Amino acid sequence: MAEVRGIDPRGPRFAASVTSVLLLVATLLALVGISTQRPASFGWFAYQPIGDFAFVSGSPWAISLAPVSARLLDLGFLAVLVIALLFLWGVVSPRTAPWGVLYRRLIQPRLAPPTDLEDPRPPRFAQGVGLFVTTVGLLLHVMGVPVALPIAAGLAFMAAFLNAVFGLCLGCQLWLVLQRIGLVGRTA
Repeated sequence: MAEVRGIDPRGPRFAASVTSVLLLVATLLALVGISTQRPASFGWFAYQPIGDFAFVSGSPWAISLAPVSARLLDLGFLAVLVIALLFLWGVVSPRTAPWGVLYRRLIQPRLAPPTDLEDPRPPRFAQGVGLFVTTVGLLLHVMGVPVALPIAAGLAFMAAFLNAVFGLCLGCQLWLVLQRIGLVGRTA
């Protein structure tokens, strides 16, 4: 197998910065969207305490009553879908992914050369983990599972934020664990 060329480790960190901002917006949109809404109630009758118990009328979540078309047109769903497609782009063609191109063309020329290079496989794997998490959230949202979308977007946001602010790439750490047990990254 050919030797793996290294990449500037500041590039994936820059991409995580942009991605974390996008994921924060997507998480907020998912939190105010159909995924967390309760169905319309009947005013005073919707919540009546009866002793130590409470009576809530109707289904507890609006998403379970909404048609699939309404779930697909939810702004949170659309935002997470765009981010999932960006993750897919980062997995399929990392050299042409928008945040990498932006970093290489506008930011990297203004910086000193990197002191060390990084294996490109762990950051690419981390993009795949982000793709997996957001895709699961999207699928569960379409199936009508309440709060699945904001939870998935929030988890992806936390991982991107840790990478952007602290340089801790959770997907890269997972890659190293899988490499140690021999599941990925073996060079013959």
